[in-house]
Amino acid sequence: MVRLRPISHDDELSVLGHLDELRFRLIVSLTIFAAALGLCLWQNHLLLQVVNAPLGGRRPITFGVTEPFTATFTVAAYAAVVLTLPFLLYQLYAYLLPALSPAERRMALPLLLLAPVLFVGGVSFGYFVILPVALHFLLHFNQHQFNVQIRARDWYGFFGITVLAAGLVFQVPVAILVATRLGITTPQKLRKKRRQAIVVCAVIAAALPGVDPVSMLVELVPLIALYELSIVLASLFGTPRASPVVDSS
Repeated sequence: MVRLRPISHDDELSVLGHLDELRFRLIVSLTIFAAALGLCLWQNHLLLQVVNAPLGGRRPITFGVTEPFTATFTVAAYAAVVLTLPFLLYQLYAYLLPALSPAERRMALPLLLLAPVLFVGGVSFGYFVILPVALHFLLHFNQHQFNVQIRARDWYGFFGITVLAAGLVFQVPVAILVATRLGITTPQKLRKKRRQAIVVCAVIAAALPGVDPVSMLVELVPLIALYELSIVLASLFGTPRASPVVDSS
């Protein structure tokens, strides 16, 4: 019988016990995701209104018999991922808990809380800032030379990739904080490598959805701000704990 509570660091499980625990976590995660997907499909009209709002009143067009359903299902699936992300992260943490020492657990809990907050912040930034700027440039570029129509499948794919990529990019402070806690880097090194980091941020901004220079600059600013935030967090919370000295005498 699989326990509902997280397994503690002191609990010992056999290989079958670990597999049973993993199966339980996967079943629970899939059940919650299915419930969230059903909720999003039920409220698909509201979701489509939110997703289509950046188009400024334009209605995406569809081709073929199945595209209205597949496009709606895609939007609902993206929304279900965002809704269930905190729960999925908790299930991953609960499964890995036996492998974490008490000190590592104290480090993991704040990160577990910080990651969803940053993800929601990134998704919001992508929706309210990146998408309007990118759409304004892309839809008005050479508009007198083309009959610009927006296909639902292409728009929803672009929308999903943009907001999810922004949410993932906002995880930079979490990744740097983990690297600092593990001793891979230090706040001093992060400060010394600031110029190289800005170049890397520019490359990442160029690789993100939105191919115009204006969107790239809009995406570059928060990346640099996130790097600076990472330095602050690493200075405050990223110092590895010194191992206790064992007296051999």
